[in-house]
Formats: sequence, C-alpha cells, structure tokens
Amino acid sequence: MNSPEHSQQSKSSTPEKSVTLFDHLLELRNRLLRAVLGVLVVFCCLVYFAQDIYQYLAQPLLQTMPAGSQMIATDVASPFFAPFKLTIVLSVFLAMPHILYQMWSFIAPGLYRNEKRLIAPLMLGSTILFYSGIAFAYFIVFPVVFAFFTSVAPEGVVIATDISSYLDFVLKLFFAFGAAFEIPIAVVLMCWTGMTSPNSLRNKRPYVVVGVFVIGMLLTPPDIISQSMLAIPMLLLFELGIIIASLYSKEDEDEKEEEISNES
Repeated sequence: MNSPEHSQQSKSSTPEKSVTLFDHLLELRNRLLRAVLGVLVVFCCLVYFAQDIYQYLAQPLLQTMPAGSQMIATDVASPFFAPFKLTIVLSVFLAMPHILYQMWSFIAPGLYRNEKRLIAPLMLGSTILFYSGIAFAYFIVFPVVFAFFTSVAPEGVVIATDISSYLDFVLKLFFAFGAAFEIPIAVVLMCWTGMTSPNSLRNKRPYVVVGVFVIGMLLTPPDIISQSMLAIPMLLLFELGIIIASLYSKEDEDEKEEEISNES
C-alpha cells in the first residue's frame, strides 16, 4: 500500500495544467461576445426612440437655421437609415464601460500589481474624457459652428441640409473631439513606458502648439472657429497630462527608493 507521504509527493510532482493559446482564444471569444451582447441590449432599448434621438441631435443646427428652413432627405432610404445608424453608434458609446470592462477582465490576469494600479484609473479616465469631448462638441462647439455657417451663406441660398450628410458631419466631429480629449491618457502612457518624460514634453511645448493646430485643421471644418475650439482644449489637456505624468513618475521614484531602503 502506498503511504500518505508517497501519495502527497506524487500529487505535488504532477505538473499543473498550463493555459494554452487555445484557452486564451476561447476567453477572448467569450469576452467579445459579451461586449457585442451588451451593445445589442442597449440598441434594443434605444431603437424605438431612434427618430427622437435624431431630432435631439439635430437641434443645434435647427436652432440656427433661418425661419422656414428645414432638413431634407435626398435619398429614399435616408429617413430610415440615418436614425438607425445613429442609434447603433449611440449604443456603442453607451455600452463603452461594459466593453472596457470586458477588455479589462481579459488582460488583467496577465498584469503585475503596479500595472493594474496604473491601467485601471486610465481606462476609467479615458471613458470620462471621451464622453466629455462629445459633450463639449455638442453643447459648445456645434451652436457656434452652425451659427457661423448659416450666417455666411450667400444671399439667395436656401439652407436645407441633408440628414445623412449632417449625421456624417456630426459623427466625425464627435470622434475628433472624443479622441482629442484622450491626450492626457496618451501623455501618461508615453511617460510611463519610457518613450519620453514630462520634462522633455515641456521643452517641446512650442512644437506641440503647432501640432495641435495642424490636427485641428485636419479634423474640423475649414473655419478658424472650430479649429481653435479643438486646438485650445487639446493644449489644456496636454498640460494636464504632463501634470498627471509627473505625479505618476514621482510615485514610481518613491516606490523604488522604498524598495532600495528595504533591501539595504
């Protein structure tokens, strides 16, 4: 008969089951399916209000259009597809916390503790900043830009915007401002990975000023108002990113000093 000690040794000698690439792919598939399912649930809740959602999105333009003007649909299917497309995009926006949670659940087991402590706040902050960029575009930029466009229309020109063209224009600005508001996250990640440092970014501030205005020129309509309304927040967020990156760098230095003192 085998003794208990011998059975324990045999159990301990058996190798633990390692996670294979196939297991990772299955986990990735499950996370993607859950993310898509979350988007579908939000879409099913919003699809009934698709027309009302588009009407709300069009308010900044309708309020600045001349009296008696209205939006038009140049395509037969536009009255259906434009609100439908908007509802899909809005569903993805609203389900973004759920999507990021699924991403975090997939990558978190492979991260160190200090990496988790850095990335978790960054994922939360990136979501808040993206929503802030969209809100800034809708409530501040759109009224100013549309009022400018309608005021410079030549005499005798009837302003009648196509609903599909308006939706594409608005979504482009939403993504532009949402991505621009992610600058603090990009600055922190570049400093954390060692690509650059806060002091180096401070020295390159004149080049950054020129760069953000070039980006504003490429991502916004060809008018100085919308370009400036994108470039100025980008500069402020760049400065905010440098401050946050400096704080993270200081914390890392303090931790290294504590580890050295503990070892000594």
